[in-house]
Amino acid sequence: MTEMVDGNIKSGEASTSAGFFADVDWPVFVISGGFIALFCIMALIDIDALSGMVNSSFAWSTKLFGAYWQFLLLSTFFIGLALAFTRTGAVKLGNLATPEIQTFKWIAIIMCTLLAGGGVFWAAAEPMAHFTSPPPLFGVEANTAEAAYPALAQSYMHWGFLAWAIQCSLTSIVLMYLHYNKGLPLKPRTLLYPIFGEKIYKSWLGSFADAACVIAVVAGTVGPIGFLGLQVSYGLNELFGVVNDYGLQLSIILGLIVLYTVSAISGVTRGIQLLSTVNVCLALFLMAFILVMGPTAFISDAFLHSFGLYLDKFIPMATFRASPAWLDWWTVFFWGWFLGYGPLMAMFICRISRGRTIREIVTVVSILAPVATAFWFTIIGGSGIFFELADPGVISGPFTGFNLPAAMFAITQELPMGFFISVLFLILTIIFVATTGDSMTYTVSMVMTGTDHPPAALRVFWGVAMGLVAAILISLGSGGVTALQSFIVVTAVPVSLILLPSLWCGPQIARKMAKEQGLI
Repeated sequence: MTEMVDGNIKSGEASTSAGFFADVDWPVFVISGGFIALFCIMALIDIDALSGMVNSSFAWSTKLFGAYWQFLLLSTFFIGLALAFTRTGAVKLGNLATPEIQTFKWIAIIMCTLLAGGGVFWAAAEPMAHFTSPPPLFGVEANTAEAAYPALAQSYMHWGFLAWAIQCSLTSIVLMYLHYNKGLPLKPRTLLYPIFGEKIYKSWLGSFADAACVIAVVAGTVGPIGFLGLQVSYGLNELFGVVNDYGLQLSIILGLIVLYTVSAISGVTRGIQLLSTVNVCLALFLMAFILVMGPTAFISDAFLHSFGLYLDKFIPMATFRASPAWLDWWTVFFWGWFLGYGPLMAMFICRISRGRTIREIVTVVSILAPVATAFWFTIIGGSGIFFELADPGVISGPFTGFNLPAAMFAITQELPMGFFISVLFLILTIIFVATTGDSMTYTVSMVMTGTDHPPAALRVFWGVAMGLVAAILISLGSGGVTALQSFIVVTAVPVSLILLPSLWCGPQIARKMAKEQGLI
């Protein structure tokens, strides 16, 4: 329940389904849930017309806001670093003296939540895409050894420092202070509290802000769930000869719904933590296997060379505007995608990071996680480039038509014990998507109540709802899921405006807390 105490809005812990109706923010629930339902109905009626509307909105969003998004991500990253590595870095957040989650498990949850299934399929596909069609900034010849390093460097840019920093570096500081120290609800609209004050909780603007963030995350989460059904069914067909039809895809999605919904119900410290730990251990095993049994020398050389190129061309890549068409379907698309996740990801990081310092959060999220991601992309995508250089067409052939799962399985089957490794990658992808499904189910439910312990019934509702939306959309083919996932770029327009005040509110709050804790 939410109540006013000493002038502040206090949020209690709605931990039972009995509190479902009393605690739900119904305007936000109706707007977000109604929009997703309407999207599905329109897709069922005329998917081509819906895709046309989404594509037009997508083009408008990237044209008008692309440069702003690039500025926002760069500013967030550098301001976060400045706060972390000055005296404000020692500020403890979350109103706890010590962290409530062990460091390894904490890092595991962070890594799995953001990377999701994209961290597997895009790690295989994106370097290959840039290798066969180099980014315009570099001007290298396609399908040559010289194209390998820029291909990896560009992939690092899209999944690296900026993508990770926008999730929770400054926004976590703002939300953790306002929620755990001041008792304000844990909602996206709280990011606007420093500007609008308490009226943000009673106005249509606050409800719109929350609903826009929920729609963005649901769109971004339903996409991976739907694509997982398509990708796993493709993999089962390739590996075991199982008939790849809608029945199989639906069965996969239903199984995934059960897995991540049960995990979300069990909570952050149990199911979500367990799935993330298993996922990271399996990923580390696969990394070690490929590093030892795969093209070890090429992976090592490619990582050092490509990461150096990434650092050298960091600003030119981050501010590149010379080819709008290329930008729209690469850099700006990814920026919109990650921006859409920003507020809810920050809320989730707040929930799992109590007792951590600003320096810990920024170091893990903005530096260590991006470096680990780059190495992961090098191991998978770099191996693909190595195999392609040695035998042209062995990876690019199956990848034709931007077939993401085909690229991954083409790479894994070139490795020793290829069948076994392919099965493990399939399992890894399922758990990756499940960890995103459970964390976002939990976080969307948090938005509906403003507490960090939403009712179990609410978690079940959103978990099942997202899975069913994915099942409905893939019944139309990949076009339905693609349309919804592209729509996250459109929702990034209002979401990016919600994130903007953190650029100055984050440093102000960090300095205020540093004074309160006797650090300056």
